[in-house]
Formats: sequence, structure tokens, C-alpha cells
Amino acid sequence: MNGFSNCSANYTKIWSHYLVLALGIPQLTINVTSVIFNGLVIVTRLATRDLHKPISILFCNLAVSDLFTSFSGFWITVLFITNPDITIFGSQDMLAPYALYTTSILSTIYNQVSIGIERYLAVAKSMRTRFRVARHHSIVVVFIIWVLAFFLGCLPLMGWNCLQAERSISVLYSPFCVDYLVFITMPNVVVAFLVPLFTYLRIIIILRKRKLRMQEACGQVTNTYKSAETQVARTSISIWLLALVSYAPFLAGVIFDATNQRCHTDLYPGAYIFRNCTAMLITITCLGNPVLYTLKSRALGARLKALRCLWASRVRACAIDNV
Repeated sequence: MNGFSNCSANYTKIWSHYLVLALGIPQLTINVTSVIFNGLVIVTRLATRDLHKPISILFCNLAVSDLFTSFSGFWITVLFITNPDITIFGSQDMLAPYALYTTSILSTIYNQVSIGIERYLAVAKSMRTRFRVARHHSIVVVFIIWVLAFFLGCLPLMGWNCLQAERSISVLYSPFCVDYLVFITMPNVVVAFLVPLFTYLRIIIILRKRKLRMQEACGQVTNTYKSAETQVARTSISIWLLALVSYAPFLAGVIFDATNQRCHTDLYPGAYIFRNCTAMLITITCLGNPVLYTLKSRALGARLKALRCLWASRVRACAIDNV
């Protein structure tokens, strides 16, 4: 595990002013833009009273999670610009923003997983399951998401931190402990990758099977069905790739942090530039989510509904023709 016990506790300023501004200004810009975008999403949802659908509740909650992620990222960036050395050596001042940041990211991951499962159930309900997601189901899911995210994200505030013990302190995310970062990151990033991958692949497979059955029953597939199937597939792949690009570098950073044996000053500036860039990638996800999930949600939902209706009508028509 990492530790500063064998490193010289040199708390002199080591950050270059130009490097701090080069990293801090883009981070502030992205965070502010994300706050505005997700704030507009929430206001629009509430103003149009578009929360009667289960998926709309999940979309709005995702925007809330992204808003908190962007806000806490803004908080961390301000601390970085005003006193960059505390992001290397750690400080009590970093605990609260890091905890809020962790909580928000966990909430975003759980929301993305929930949306993927809801979309899968919406497509598969006419195939193998009769379960229908209702509004109260989404409310319960949102409650569970935030309880779990707050519990896991605030563990450092409840004592699981390395402000006093330096033996397992994180080099990149002081004063977090390395074992806490591994405990939080590994399972949740795996969930963020695998569950959406499974659900969206299942959606694509189900649509492909329906197309083949339609071909067998009618001898042809309409261009409308092909276009809708392609659109759903592209959106699903884009959602998964966005999560991959956002969280994979952060996971790599945690793995590096857990296996690193060098002192913090030896890692400056390369490792810390990489750390700040991973934070920017996560915030960019908060900008991409409104586009992929919210702005396209109605179009995607209409596509899925059209596919189900088109599938049912074509099968009935072919059955009548065969009779």
C-alpha cells in the first residue's frame, strides 16, 4: 500500500501557476456548463410536469446526480486553484468535497444502471416478462439509489480516512485511503460497465430476433423498422461508450494508486495531470448524459414504442394473410 512514511514531508509549494491555470480553467468551464445544462433539464422536467412516467423520474434523478457531480467538481477545482498543494498532500478541507463527489458519481452510476434495466424491461415485456415498471417503482429505486450512494460516499466522513494514519493513504486522492478507493471503485465501475452492456445488448438482440421473425412471417421488413432498430442500437452503444470513456481512466488511476510505491513529489506533475484529466472526463459525462438520456429520451422512447407496435401489427397482418 502507499504511504508517506518513507517520503520527505516537504510541504513547500510545488505546483506551477501556469499549470494550475491550464488545468483549473477548463475544469471550471466544464463544471459550470454542466451545472447549467443539468439545471435546465431539471427545470424543464418540473415545468412541463413530465414526471408521471417512470423513465422520466429516472431521467430527472440522473440530471440531479450530474448536477451534484458538477457542483462538487467545481468545489474541488476552486480548492485546487486557490491551494493546489492540498490536492497532493491532503487536508481536512478536501474530505467534504471528495465525499460529495464520490456520492454523486455513485448516484450517477446507479441511475444509469436503473435506466438500462428499465429500457430492457420496456422492450422485453411483450416477449418474456409481464412485469411493468410503474411510477412508484421508480420512486423506490431513486430512494434506494441515494441512500446507498450517500452511505458509501460518506464513509470517509464517518472515519474511513487517512488524515491521521499515513500507511495506506492515497497518493492521488489524499486524504482518502487506498483501500477505501479500491472498495468503492472496483465493484461500482464493473457494475457501470457490465450491467448496461448486458441490458443494451439484450435490447439489440431482442430487436434483431423480432426482425428475423417478421422476415420469416411476412417475407420482408419495413424500412421504418430497420431505421428504428438502427437508431436504438446506435443510442445504446453511445451510452455504453460514454461510460467506458469516462470511468475507465479513473479506474486505471485507482489501480495505479494502489500499486504505486513512489512518493507524491516523485509523481508530480504527470500523475496529477492525469488525475485532473480523469475528473474532466467524468464531468464531460455529465454533459453527455442530458444529450443521450434526456434530449433523446422522447425520440428513443417513441422508437421503442413504434417497434413494439409495428412488430405486433405486422405479425397480425401476416397471420391474417396466411389464413
